[in-house]
Amino acid sequence: MSSEPNWLATAQQFQQQLVNQWTKIAQGTVKVPDLAENPLMAAMQAAVPSGAGANGWGLPVGATDLFKAANGQPVSFDMGKLLEIQRNYLTEVAELWNQGLQAKPLADRRFSSEAWSKNPVSAFSAAAYLLNARTLMAMAEAVQGDAKTRNRVRFSVQQWIDASSPSNFLAFNAEAQKKALETQGESIAKGMQNLLHDMKQGHVSMTDESVFEVGKNVATTEGAVVFENELFQLIEYKPLGAKVFERPFLMVPPCINKFYILDLQPTNSMIRYAVEQGHRTFVVSWRNPDESMAQVTWDQYIEDAVIRAIDVVRDITGADTINALGFCVGGTMLSTALAVLAARGQHPVQSATLLTTLLDFTDTGILDVFIDENFCKFREMQFAQGGLMPGRDLATTFSFLRPNDLVWNYVVGNYLKGETPPPFDLLYWNSDATNLPGPYYTWYLRNTYLENNLVKPGVATVCGEKIDFRQVKLPVYIYGSREDHIVPIGGAYASTQHLPGPKRFVMGASGHIAGVINPPAAKKRSHWIGPANKFPANVNDWIASAKEHPGSWWTDWADWLKGHAGKQIAAPKAYGSRAYKATEPAPGRYVKAKA
Repeated sequence: MSSEPNWLATAQQFQQQLVNQWTKIAQGTVKVPDLAENPLMAAMQAAVPSGAGANGWGLPVGATDLFKAANGQPVSFDMGKLLEIQRNYLTEVAELWNQGLQAKPLADRRFSSEAWSKNPVSAFSAAAYLLNARTLMAMAEAVQGDAKTRNRVRFSVQQWIDASSPSNFLAFNAEAQKKALETQGESIAKGMQNLLHDMKQGHVSMTDESVFEVGKNVATTEGAVVFENELFQLIEYKPLGAKVFERPFLMVPPCINKFYILDLQPTNSMIRYAVEQGHRTFVVSWRNPDESMAQVTWDQYIEDAVIRAIDVVRDITGADTINALGFCVGGTMLSTALAVLAARGQHPVQSATLLTTLLDFTDTGILDVFIDENFCKFREMQFAQGGLMPGRDLATTFSFLRPNDLVWNYVVGNYLKGETPPPFDLLYWNSDATNLPGPYYTWYLRNTYLENNLVKPGVATVCGEKIDFRQVKLPVYIYGSREDHIVPIGGAYASTQHLPGPKRFVMGASGHIAGVINPPAAKKRSHWIGPANKFPANVNDWIASAKEHPGSWWTDWADWLKGHAGKQIAAPKAYGSRAYKATEPAPGRYVKAKA
């Protein structure tokens, strides 16, 4: 839409200016008085009104356009802060110039190799870049406006800073240049091959994808498909002992990813761990949507997938109630399904586990910068007649939440250095994208991220029922990751304020995936548990009262889940039941479909 910022064009203009500046520095043609050549200085002078310290320096297309593009319209600055930034910048420019080619970049892993420190021109360009980056971010902090405007500016400016790093350009990357000389150009040739390969496959390679195959060396826990419809396959897993708990266990992963994040390798498989604990385990494997699903709605996913899966597990096992787990969006969908069932007077789930799940979308972290009324309207117009949200678009969005780790790191390694990234099962999964039906996606955007309707009793209607989490009174185990950038710890914790039943909240170390997939045998990280039945409104108050425990949170969860699993009974000798026959071995064909 016309009101959306033209980020790419402005970023490219600003990036080119920085490249020009570094080139002139390397050639020795830039002197301290030539500050009109400096886009940052010109931007600051333009932002300071006449009589407040401005002089006659020129204004090329530069940082002010960058800040304007970040918000879609001009921004205003705190003048006191801006003048202080200007003074500090002048001082640091002079210091950098006095150091000349002896300048060294501050500690930054992008410039940490010996090749950077031994190449004076590259070291100087890195030091100049870091000075520009610090100043840009200081200017972003000086922007005046509401919290959303300030967050959007900070995020956008950080994107441009990361994209403009001299490490991303062969002309400035001393490490890549050194490797090219040592290999007599072979690394550059290999980099071009890698670039062409990635262009053909449609995404930057984060791992050697040729090493992995779903069902062969990832998603290998033994099981069988016992039910399927147009939305999902239901997989039942083979018991590993003579007995199982009488109450079966259903796992609902996010439909924006493939389920085998829960079953990467035998040593880090949460599915296998649940089976080892004696649970008769079932997992939803989502279909990767194609054009035949272009009209599928949020309601259909709730009614015909989550609720249907609950019913089928009960039918197969003969159990009156089951235990269920939802991960990320899967947890949002599971909780919504439980609210729909509660409104119908049905309570088929004994307990629920919610992993890095948002029910209350007040605190959505960095993703909030993307969502506003115009963005939602744009998507609603785009999918008014149905359609698919491409999985690659979703994957790109999530990658650029951490661009240095998930984008530029691989651009430099794959293309500038000609390296092949090492095999890594989690990154293989991360690259295995899934589409979303447009109607499902737009309902989710508006009713969660934009309007936060799920936690407003009676506001959201799903499957013909008013959603009211106050009626979902079952015991819940809620997990959040301390460094999660997709579901912030405050957002995960907020569910404690809306679910009235018995609760246990646990915080784990690390992020959205690594915090969850943390098997006990690895003996990594820590988790925190607070006083029983005490859930203050603010997550920081809970954290202050919580006690740290070494190692994985899985053992604590396993003990909790056993308390809701009932007595042990003889393990089934076959998959499914008379009405639900096994049709194909796990992981099934749905998970193998590519976006």
